[in-house]
Amino acid sequence: MAEEAAPAARQRALGAVPAVTRLDEITDETPDRMTTGIVELDRVLGGGLVPGSLVLLGGEPGIGKSTLVLQALANVAAGGRAMLVTGEESPIQVRGRSERLEADCGPVQVLAETRLESVLAAIDAHTPTVCAIDSVQTLHSDAIEGVPGAPNQVRHATVELMRAAKERGVTIVLVGQVTKDGTLAGPRTLEHLVDCVLSFEGDDLRAHRVLRATKNRFGSTNETGLFEMRPAGLICVEDPTRLYLAEAGERIGSCVFPAIEGTRSVLVEVQALVGPTEIVPPRRVAIGVDRTRLAQVIAVLSRHAGVRLGDADVFVSVAGGARALDPAADLAMALAITSAHRGIPLVAGTAAFGELGLTGAVRLGGHTARRLAAAAAHGMDVAITPPPEAGGESGAPSPANVHAVPGVREALEAAFAR
Repeated sequence: MAEEAAPAARQRALGAVPAVTRLDEITDETPDRMTTGIVELDRVLGGGLVPGSLVLLGGEPGIGKSTLVLQALANVAAGGRAMLVTGEESPIQVRGRSERLEADCGPVQVLAETRLESVLAAIDAHTPTVCAIDSVQTLHSDAIEGVPGAPNQVRHATVELMRAAKERGVTIVLVGQVTKDGTLAGPRTLEHLVDCVLSFEGDDLRAHRVLRATKNRFGSTNETGLFEMRPAGLICVEDPTRLYLAEAGERIGSCVFPAIEGTRSVLVEVQALVGPTEIVPPRRVAIGVDRTRLAQVIAVLSRHAGVRLGDADVFVSVAGGARALDPAADLAMALAITSAHRGIPLVAGTAAFGELGLTGAVRLGGHTARRLAAAAAHGMDVAITPPPEAGGESGAPSPANVHAVPGVREALEAAFAR
């Protein structure tokens, strides 16, 4: 009798058994999205904001996070209720910034508050469609010890705001600061709790900003959005290629690379500078490309193409502040480095892509048809590519002269043929 009573007692302690559902019985319901009215922001989000979701927007101070959020709230307020909880600025400061923007920010509700319980009460009472917290590091709760910005305070505030978002169907956007090394301030659990993590990047000396998604439960993390900061606010850049190739031409140490950014292909310029050095070991500087892959490309050029760079500094950068972390950028880096080393420009209008193996072979990097189509659309006459894949697309637009090369030595011959 005692043995039979033990499972029953344990069942009472655990509570009712929850029901389970087979995967093939779950209906395919696409979550409704709400547009922010900003094309590039909607692209990175996966089509717009999802009701009841929690979005974290991070970036360095002064990069334009507050401006982007205010512009999005102004567009949302045109057809719904938008609330901005500001813990860093007064309502007068927010109004002063809104007057410089072209968007109509008048209907946006503003609350200057840092106490978490008051913020939750305001969300419950006013039921906004979208609520932005600028910033989450300024919130503090009476139930938790510690100053605002402390890890336990930030974690507790995020958990409570997530619960409010799910229960009330309110989309909450958290604005967060970053540390000196570029990571989001606060505990790492913060990124695990939210549904979407957006990173707003840029340079104080440049007017352009790049928005990337490092986590997105409702869309892809491969999409990027490009903005230009102007006195009237952030403006979407619809054709990034024209920006990144603004300085491209028939120059020494330059090669065009068709990069894949989510649903679009963007042409960027890979630049290289090679010069003699007396430093041992010589410098290898990578800006916008992977430093490890740069070292691998230099080793492959030395071993399989006879390009000796052991006594030279090598600098490789992607023009315009773009990034080319795709392994398919290997071939473009190799051609740009060889051009800088020889002092000879590539054939005019040359684009190149392909991953370099340690054996010197040029391998497929994926999305060949899309890369070729983008190169052709922007006037590239020559494309140096890996050998075509079996069953690949045919009839797609491509440059007039496509050189499918098996190895890096053949790629150099095709690139510098006169």
